[in-house]
Amino acid sequence: MDGNISSIYAQSGWILLTVLAILVLMSLMTWIIALIRCYSLWRAKKFNREALVCFSTAESLAQVRNQLVDNYSPIALLAKDAIQAKQDYHDRSNRTLAAALPFNQFLTSRIRNSMEQIMRRYEAGLTLLASISSSAPFIGLFGTVWGIYHALINIGHTGQMNIAAVAGPIGEALISTAIGLFAAIPALLFYNGLVRGKKNLARDLDGFAHDLHDQLLNSGD
Repeated sequence: MDGNISSIYAQSGWILLTVLAILVLMSLMTWIIALIRCYSLWRAKKFNREALVCFSTAESLAQVRNQLVDNYSPIALLAKDAIQAKQDYHDRSNRTLAAALPFNQFLTSRIRNSMEQIMRRYEAGLTLLASISSSAPFIGLFGTVWGIYHALINIGHTGQMNIAAVAGPIGEALISTAIGLFAAIPALLFYNGLVRGKKNLARDLDGFAHDLHDQLLNSGD
């Protein structure tokens, strides 16, 4: 391996090595982000199911709130925020601007804002994955072009134009394109999968939000 790096450096200098280092870093970042985000979605779906069971079996909103204290899933967070919104409206309606809005509109606004804040947590890293998937092949191609250019220059200086003299340096330059694809393809696949998972999570949360809204409007707690 040390010999290959030394050979690449001798053929193309520090620029190609820098390109290779950037691509390796991109690949590592892709897998780290993907593992963290996949685990986050898995936990969200798992604890969402627990929150739904709690909400469907609880006898009062106070019981729901107590049982969801340690549950930080999207559904649990939305339920706690909405219950708190109902309490805030009735506790402070005579002293704040909440009195200027009907309870239905006030609750709808709070639920919508809470949903937006919750779903933003699952957007972290997606922009970086999209950037890696689109830029890594071009960075790798740049490294290959640079490597081939310097390989041909070196071959011209030495005067060796046989296949053995050409194939080695150009083959080493093509490593850059291969690493670029190795970084870009997983990033694209993970990005598409995570976006789909986020959309499914948002749909589940939206469906629960409608049920929660109706429940709070008709609850006497």
